[in-house]
Amino acid sequence: MTARGRQDEVDVIVDAWQRERADLDVAPLHVLSRISRLARRLDLARGTAFAEHQLEGWEFDVLSALRRAGDPYELSPGSLMQQTLVTSGTMTNRVDRLEKRGLVRRGPAPSDRRGVLVRLTDDGRQVVDAAMADLLEREQELLSHLPVRERDRLAMSLRTLLAALEG
Repeated sequence: MTARGRQDEVDVIVDAWQRERADLDVAPLHVLSRISRLARRLDLARGTAFAEHQLEGWEFDVLSALRRAGDPYELSPGSLMQQTLVTSGTMTNRVDRLEKRGLVRRGPAPSDRRGVLVRLTDDGRQVVDAAMADLLEREQELLSHLPVRERDRLAMSLRTLLAALEG
């Protein structure tokens, strides 16, 4: 048992490293190993939620970027690349595949004759909305072990850390 309650697998790992390498400061493991383990659980939950809607994670990422854009749910390929952190060639391939499934369609950009916009179809919107609802249900379950106040504090701490690393 730790000072605050139950021991988890990270405590076991940290204790072992402290025993084997007392010369190292293993304090970062208390936070970052837990984040890593939580990320794996989140990836599994995401994969399950998306699979129930016949989506891959990358498909959800593109569809959700379009959905978040608001009506008419369209973005340039460049904006999609920026939001999903992929290359131009990768985005072209992804849009091609989503277009074949009828989840998006390409159209001309009204302000640029050479430009293209990718638009979410009605089917794409239904799929991404249903997958998002499922995902949030699973994420709520993952967080259900923390009181709301602690969730808020954790979110604030993680925001501070991520902003520093991204800035």
